[in-house]
Amino acid sequence: MENRVKRIRILDILRGFAILGTLGTNIWIFGYWGDTAQIFMGDSQWWTSADRIIQTICLVLVNGKFLGLLSVMFGIGLEMKYQQSLRKGNPWPGTYLWVSMILMLEGFIHFTLVMEYDILMGYAAAAIIVSFIVKRGDKAIWRTIKWLGGIYTVLVLTLSALLFSFIATGGDITGDGGTDIVALYQTGSWLDQVQYRLSNFVILRFEVIFALPLNIVLFLIGVMLMRKGAFGDNEVGRNIRVRLFKYGILIGLPLNLLLLVPGHLFDIPVRYLFAPLLAMGYVAIIARLVESRPDLRIWSWLEQTGKMSLSCYVVQNVLSSVIFYGWGMGLGNKLNSISIIGVWIGLSIIQILFAIIWLRLFRMGPMEEMRKRAVGLLAKGA
Repeated sequence: MENRVKRIRILDILRGFAILGTLGTNIWIFGYWGDTAQIFMGDSQWWTSADRIIQTICLVLVNGKFLGLLSVMFGIGLEMKYQQSLRKGNPWPGTYLWVSMILMLEGFIHFTLVMEYDILMGYAAAAIIVSFIVKRGDKAIWRTIKWLGGIYTVLVLTLSALLFSFIATGGDITGDGGTDIVALYQTGSWLDQVQYRLSNFVILRFEVIFALPLNIVLFLIGVMLMRKGAFGDNEVGRNIRVRLFKYGILIGLPLNLLLLVPGHLFDIPVRYLFAPLLAMGYVAIIARLVESRPDLRIWSWLEQTGKMSLSCYVVQNVLSSVIFYGWGMGLGNKLNSISIIGVWIGLSIIQILFAIIWLRLFRMGPMEEMRKRAVGLLAKGA
């Protein structure tokens, strides 16, 4: 009997969409030599130039949204693996723990050698925790979403209130803390950057720790969306997606537009609370477009990219490093917003071509193949 999980096309399309969208956030960090002020607590007077307006609108639509979408997609993938283990009669989490630990190692290597804003380590930690929650049933899942999500929301809103109070009393959050980082990526060697990441590991991984509760909640939401049939080609799936659209676009979009309010007042809640809500709207929109025009070539492109999401994620960051950092082509801080968006589009096309060509020759992406073999070896040795 065939026990492999049947691939659901819309899920691969959404993964591809999320991976290319993730670069839409990271490209600004690369483009300004590691200056996170470009995406977080940057210049509040965004309306003063056309260049800044373009960048801000782009970030309102992408910053944090695709990271949230990837978390949901990871949760969906976890649920599919869980259901497969039940069908096979295998123990759970079983080998899935090996998968998650290898992902953690991959994330650490990626963090060390490529970029300090790696997302893989955070997803691996969330996957390990969620793998134990899912087998306790729907009630345990909803209970975790409710309580952990509630505590996390209170934490984010409290930090936002403290930030508001600090700004209201004349505090300055802009500062020049990114000057040394910019200099490092402008003139430092690749080895200098590796040493910096390892020497500041705990500080640079703070966001991963802070966002862990959010990732756990989003993983579990992905699990429940899969269990409820949100991606089925039937009335149940369509009704769920309609609700996702209402929550994501009609509520999530206005909340994310609060980022346009000057003074950095909503920087924290938009990135860490409201962004995933808009991501759910993106899910509904893409699903509806695929349903209405299933033969569009772009869906096949995104589908291939989604099948190689890990490989494409690493490739996009390696190429961005080469393009922008001083030890490479050194284009950081030299391009305007339109040009940076152009690089984003160009790199997206490269990733799509990479996925299409590779999957014509091989069954899965290079990173995916290495992980599969590593899991197999570890499972045999356990």
